[in-house]
Amino acid sequence: MSDVTNTDPLLDDRAPIRRKWWLEVAYVLAFYVVYSTIRNQFGSGGSFSVGSARALDNALNVIEAEDTIGLYVEQGIQEAFIEWEWFIRFWNIFYGSLHFIVTGGAMIWLYLKTPNRYRRYRNILSATTALALLGFSFFPLMPPRLLNAGGEYGANLADHHYVDTLADIGGLWSFDSGTMQAISNQWAAMPSLHIGWALWCTLALFPVLSMRWQRWAIAAYPVLTLFAIVVTGNHYWIDAAGGALTLLLGWHIGNRASRWIKPRQPVI
Repeated sequence: MSDVTNTDPLLDDRAPIRRKWWLEVAYVLAFYVVYSTIRNQFGSGGSFSVGSARALDNALNVIEAEDTIGLYVEQGIQEAFIEWEWFIRFWNIFYGSLHFIVTGGAMIWLYLKTPNRYRRYRNILSATTALALLGFSFFPLMPPRLLNAGGEYGANLADHHYVDTLADIGGLWSFDSGTMQAISNQWAAMPSLHIGWALWCTLALFPVLSMRWQRWAIAAYPVLTLFAIVVTGNHYWIDAAGGALTLLLGWHIGNRASRWIKPRQPVI
């Protein structure tokens, strides 16, 4: 995936454009409210929920596909670390917080330092997030942590020994609270937006960061996120592949949108 900033003047990161921060904040908040509403309507507690049986069937199909190629590794990875509660708690916090903190920080940094690059990558992030709704709507997927958790949204599979680490060990929040179950789509696992957004942060920031340690950190971020989503039992690694594919599609759509919708030129 190559950067196009040097080949198209409309996508030139250095081009000055007019900016109004309050409009950007309003846009981001409105987009996320609409996204969350649609996401949850097709989920575990939404009006168009398809039920836990379909989410479980999809999970078993994913596991079978991974097992067929010898890469069903999620359960083994969690079992290797589950006794280290302090370690798992760290990754619970990582999973629950950095997804928003790093992405939000990247958007603010781009807005302040390279406004036209911000505009382009905002469009890419928006397209990627919107595309993910298709996966959540048409492929509800029970995550590993719910395979033997029981309850309204989980299953009781004796041959799967995952731990719902947020519920049993703790972090900043838990999906098991009544409020979280009511407002969150617990089967929105495919694609993994944790991975899609993490890769977006790397693509957006890596070319424009000046210090080597910063580049190393942002390059490592998607790898650490992949470990986090697996060890906490929130995703299969195939979900991560789905997140990467969704970002690829969103990258093309976002760049096209940035060409179609020309930026406002600054007032001289």
